[in-house]
Amino acid sequence: MAASLHTAPATPAVQPPAAATAPAARDSLSLDARLAAAEAAMTVRLDEAAVAHEVRTAHIPTESVDLADVITIPLTPAPQAPPQTYTTPVAALLERAHHRMQSAGWCAGALTDDSGALCLLGAIRAEAGGDRGLEAHAAAIVLDAIRRRFGDHVDSVPAFNDAHGSGRAPLRILGEAARLADTRGQ
Repeated sequence: MAASLHTAPATPAVQPPAAATAPAARDSLSLDARLAAAEAAMTVRLDEAAVAHEVRTAHIPTESVDLADVITIPLTPAPQAPPQTYTTPVAALLERAHHRMQSAGWCAGALTDDSGALCLLGAIRAEAGGDRGLEAHAAAIVLDAIRRRFGDHVDSVPAFNDAHGSGRAPLRILGEAARLADTRGQ
């Protein structure tokens, strides 16, 4: 008997569906690798969406817009009104002095300097409006606030002001003195 030369066609190897291998491959990847793959897939989808958007909107005519016509801001910032938290005269004066020093700047060695910056007493005097009694009472409250925080070795408000290299502590003391005066009803 002669052997048949005709053989059955070779069948390709059966490959498992992609869904069956994906969990096994996914489980072998680290979290960082899975996140990177998800990010890459999202980037591709976003790029495709951007191209589709460009194609869909290419026929829409557009005009260029000058930003100067749209955005307008004042050339100089408007001065901020001083806060009015306190109703008692000394506390209100100290609050205004705090605001003035904060907006004009701080200086040491003089009531004011050439740029308009003020020391503690300079800010109090500027806001007292010539009322020397109110100014003296406010300076006494400031000295009391200084001594409460830093001890009795501080001789005067100007000595405290000039002992600092920046206006942070003097500004903080003005705020504390305003609260102290308000608490005392002054």
